[in-house]
Amino acid sequence: MEFLLSTSIGYILGSIPTAFLLVKNFRGIDITKDGSGNVGALNTIRTSKSKLIGVSVLLIDALKGVLSAYLLHLLFPESFIFPALAMLFAVFAHCFNPWLSFKGGRGLAVAAGGGFVIFPYIVLGWILLWVIFYLMKRNHHIANIAATIFTLLLLFNTVDIAMKYSSIKPDSSSSLIAIVAAVLMIIFIKHIEPLKEIIEKQKSSRVIKND
Repeated sequence: MEFLLSTSIGYILGSIPTAFLLVKNFRGIDITKDGSGNVGALNTIRTSKSKLIGVSVLLIDALKGVLSAYLLHLLFPESFIFPALAMLFAVFAHCFNPWLSFKGGRGLAVAAGGGFVIFPYIVLGWILLWVIFYLMKRNHHIANIAATIFTLLLLFNTVDIAMKYSSIKPDSSSSLIAIVAAVLMIIFIKHIEPLKEIIEKQKSSRVIKND
């Protein structure tokens, strides 16, 4: 029953299509068919031409993650797995939204919100890695992908620190790694298309240079 409750609360909160609702309401635009089609903060800014709407989407999406983890922590204060599962399912529902034909965002804001409640060390590590890779490549997709991959490597090498500084203590290092890996995998999957586009652009630029 606890597993069903935690996954259901996370899934329901995560499935709230923030960007779609705000852009449709204030601009009359279907964000799934405009810009990149991504249902997230960045495409909200591009399609709505409004930073205010974009920031609102970012904050509300982060709040979905926060509420998912925090509500389950209130219900089961001694448990790690139930808040973690709620956050995981919130990220999954956000990325593959059942109300939008399973289109969605890339899950970063939701994961960050829930992550700050459960394991802020890992979120801060991801942000630091993102800044480093963004300064190197000046491309937010590359920074997203690289930070996501290297965060998992960071966790493997500093799992004792991650355990120590988790706000909600994991039952074991394996449960922590499993939840974080699952969240990062969803985020990575949602970046496969941008990654393909980056590779194609690099190939095209090489062909032009060779010509």
